[in-house]
Amino acid sequence: MAPQRRGAPKVPEGSGAAERRRQNSTKSIRAPRDVRKKWLRVAVLGSCTALAACLFWGSLGGDDGITEVLAHRSEILPGRFIEVPCSEDYDSHRRFEGCSPRKCGRGISDAVITRDEARRIRSVAEKGLSLGGSDGGASILDLHSGALSVGKHFVNLYRYFGDKIQTIFSEEDFQLYRDVRQKVQLAIAQAFGISASSLHLTKPTFFSRINSTEARTAHDEYWHAHVDKVTYGSFDYTSLLYLSDYLDDFGGGRFVFMEEGANKTVEPRAGRVSFFTSGSENLHRVEKVHWGTRYAITIAFTCNPDHGISDPTLT
Repeated sequence: MAPQRRGAPKVPEGSGAAERRRQNSTKSIRAPRDVRKKWLRVAVLGSCTALAACLFWGSLGGDDGITEVLAHRSEILPGRFIEVPCSEDYDSHRRFEGCSPRKCGRGISDAVITRDEARRIRSVAEKGLSLGGSDGGASILDLHSGALSVGKHFVNLYRYFGDKIQTIFSEEDFQLYRDVRQKVQLAIAQAFGISASSLHLTKPTFFSRINSTEARTAHDEYWHAHVDKVTYGSFDYTSLLYLSDYLDDFGGGRFVFMEEGANKTVEPRAGRVSFFTSGSENLHRVEKVHWGTRYAITIAFTCNPDHGISDPTLT
């Protein structure tokens, strides 16, 4: 009988050969897993880097909820006006025919005040604010009432500094202030189709200087959303004249009209005038300033002559 061919002898389970086969099999399974883990780590690291970049660029002046820019800092606008439905805020106040808002909206113009005028009126603000300044991030100078931020409080600069004021300001400074106010008043009247003579300057009208210093008092918390007509019942039309440039002089600090799902923002530019009816149709806020210094002047108008104030004078 031919000899039978024997198969390879079975290797006991505990032998080294069997162990090597199991190790090779485990490595072949582990390799794809290791690759997946490696790529997962890369993906997570990339996402973190992208998020950090977004946060960095956002800190240069961005803010949440902004979906449309009404006026870019690089634009030079002869005039832009957006009409919006009026709120009912005006119904609870005495109406003045031909002045009280029937047409509501918001406008922006770079053609009312020149860059040179903005530079000169900013120097007036700087001179006055050099006498004091808030401990927090927002300082106020009101040439009408004399209110000036000093530390955590306000002083009346005319009484506090007395005759020294004559060496700080000049009559030319106050004349420039009056000229700027008048130009803004005319622009508002034209935009809303009312007589400029029916508008009366009202309080508070003031310079503001904002930086990134942490707020010390409630007066420093300028960034909360509000309605001017609710905060100041006399306001019918509000305007802001910007005296510094967004992203050149400061980051953050944009003006934001609050609208559900579609906030609108104005990027400040020296000489740019933003104006609007003061009711709830123009709920707004200012972004926190992240760096630099933002200068502006708020100029408010009322239709009620009983709430009017005079232009400031040096003497």
